[in-house]
Amino acid sequence: MTSQTAETAEISAPAEGADGTKPALSFLGLGALGTAFARAWLAAGYPLTVWNRTAARAEPLAAEGARVARTAAEAVAAADLVVVCLLDDASVGDVLADADLAGKDLVNLTTGTPAQGRARAEWAAARGARFLDGGVMAVPPMVGDPDSGGYVFYSGSRDLFEAHARTLAVPAGTKYVGTDAGHAALHDVALLSAMNGMFAGVAHAFALVRKEDIAPREFAGLLAGWLNAMAPFVHRVAEQLELGDYTEGVVSNLAMQVAGNATLLRTAEEQGVSSELLAPYMELMERRLADGHGDEDGTGVIDLLAR
Repeated sequence: MTSQTAETAEISAPAEGADGTKPALSFLGLGALGTAFARAWLAAGYPLTVWNRTAARAEPLAAEGARVARTAAEAVAAADLVVVCLLDDASVGDVLADADLAGKDLVNLTTGTPAQGRARAEWAAARGARFLDGGVMAVPPMVGDPDSGGYVFYSGSRDLFEAHARTLAVPAGTKYVGTDAGHAALHDVALLSAMNGMFAGVAHAFALVRKEDIAPREFAGLLAGWLNAMAPFVHRVAEQLELGDYTEGVVSNLAMQVAGNATLLRTAEEQGVSSELLAPYMELMERRLADGHGDEDGTGVIDLLAR
């Protein structure tokens, strides 16, 4: 295992034990994402027991060699490593209510919040299980493809993670982000939130050119190139946050950016495009400037968001 930081690690070990055997595991929840995970372990030769509330979804996996459990409790009993990928956090509690988790290693790939991850870790510990929460940074087609770039954030029991590192690395890459069980969900949601902000900018950009004689596919190449060029900005933000100096390395200060926003807003008006995707961020920039931070760049907005 190669450490990235004190609390972040990646695993890229072979998907088998030292003696060549592959441990059995149980998988509960066969939606599109869950099925992709289950299929990846089957393809790699892992003995797999599956369960799903709608039993018909297990039939294709049964044809590929999976054992189908009649109940969730039966699936849990079939292996020491139990992985769940259900609708929501409440479903995890409901599905596992009658299962004996004592001595089990429970890995939760169900999407949830940091608080839910921490609460579920305490819930699992009270039932005698080690617990690992997961934040999946992949869509189903990426699972099982080592070249897709997909991975899963894991947090919680370090011992559990290290004991099953090779197995967990089969469907997707792994990034261990610490013993705080809420950190996998926190990393997951933070990255998805940044993605949504980017998508908002993309939507606004396409809206501006939509009615013009500008080919969307040609414009997409320019847009992607510009976003890629701007992406390294996140490293400067991180450096400024760690230094506590938001003027470090500033190229275009906040005063200049706020002044330039007037052109962005006027162009939107001329093109008949709503500014509702831009306005909230611009308002925060103006507040930071009004507080006397015109020599910074946009990093100070983070302090306005952190209540």
